[in-house]
Amino acid sequence: MIQPLSLLRAATLTAGLAVPSSAWAVGTEDPAPPKPTPTATCPDGSVWDDEPGACVPVESGRLDDDALYDAVRELAYLGRRAAAEAALDAMSDQGDTRVLTYRGFLARKAGDMEAAMAAYRAALAADPNNLLARSYMGMGLASVGRFAEAEAQLAEIRARGGAGRRPETALVEALRVGVGFEY
Repeated sequence: MIQPLSLLRAATLTAGLAVPSSAWAVGTEDPAPPKPTPTATCPDGSVWDDEPGACVPVESGRLDDDALYDAVRELAYLGRRAAAEAALDAMSDQGDTRVLTYRGFLARKAGDMEAAMAAYRAALAADPNNLLARSYMGMGLASVGRFAEAEAQLAEIRARGGAGRRPETALVEALRVGVGFEY
């Protein structure tokens, strides 16, 4: 059953449509699927390294956490959960909010909403200004019909300077589409 838009959801949609297209791309806060790179062709447990121009094992130590994070994003959006988790496991700081955020993302995509929410809460406890974690948490909440809680995350994103940025606009879309939103 489609639920009618609440006033906040309707206002959210209207605000989201007014966002210029340049606001949709904002680096690591970007919940949009990344463009595929040669990492997409690497076997599980390895990622692309430009230096040798080849796939290298994630635990090789050749790549810094930023490069591993980029690989995690790409692999996660490709639906390669085991490969993304291997890259996450290779990151040096397992308490890094990026690691926690993507552990939540992977759990949510696997249908484990409880683990996803726990990971998002851990990321937000470490950094309440992690807009990507708030956006992904809100998307997960919207996907199971928990719109009031998703709208609370949207309000937090805006209160923390995220108005017009990709985490906000992606969550606006999740609230507009509602149950079943896949992102």
